[in-house]
Amino acid sequence: MLFLSWTRPSPQEQKACIMKSGIFNYDSKHRGATAKPATSLQEDRELSKDGFLLNHTRVLVGSGLETFEKGKTALQSWRHFGLDWAFVDPKTPIQSGVKFCVCVKEILPWVMMPLQVVYVNENRNTKMAVSSFAFGSGTLQGHLLGGEERFSIELDDNNQVWYEILSFSKPAHFLSLIGYPYVRLRQKYFAHHSTEAIKKHLSA
Repeated sequence: MLFLSWTRPSPQEQKACIMKSGIFNYDSKHRGATAKPATSLQEDRELSKDGFLLNHTRVLVGSGLETFEKGKTALQSWRHFGLDWAFVDPKTPIQSGVKFCVCVKEILPWVMMPLQVVYVNENRNTKMAVSSFAFGSGTLQGHLLGGEERFSIELDDNNQVWYEILSFSKPAHFLSLIGYPYVRLRQKYFAHHSTEAIKKHLSA
């Protein structure tokens, strides 16, 4: 099962993709694993044993509480997917259990890939003046990959604001299997452009 569109996917096409997508396409024992720190996943032998590869990006995007709040709003409104070649419906609520569609422009068609929000975590420590907001989403049947991805914004104890993408994945379709090196490059390409989109929003 693969969801394609020759033009930019309409809301109706995205809804049809979500309706047909079914359940998660990766093992439940790994559900919510991206809520852990990146170092913990790097040491997780079960993930590597099951064939998953990690993708991790962490970038300093500014400083101060105001920047953190602006970054949080950016994630909540899907500004990190505000790209010419990749998008999510910005009206999609970031709530556990919500299904959504990532639309990506490839060489000719657009590919629609269904996911579901697995968790939303928000932490504030007023004494330490640190805060974080994160959400993780798992792939559903019909996605080219199997795995999970977390996006987060964090204000650390040095008053610095960090944007982080953490994911684990493996091919879930024969096209991604034969083209996995290309898929890995696209993941890195997305991470770079997503970071630039966040920086642009924060500097506006």
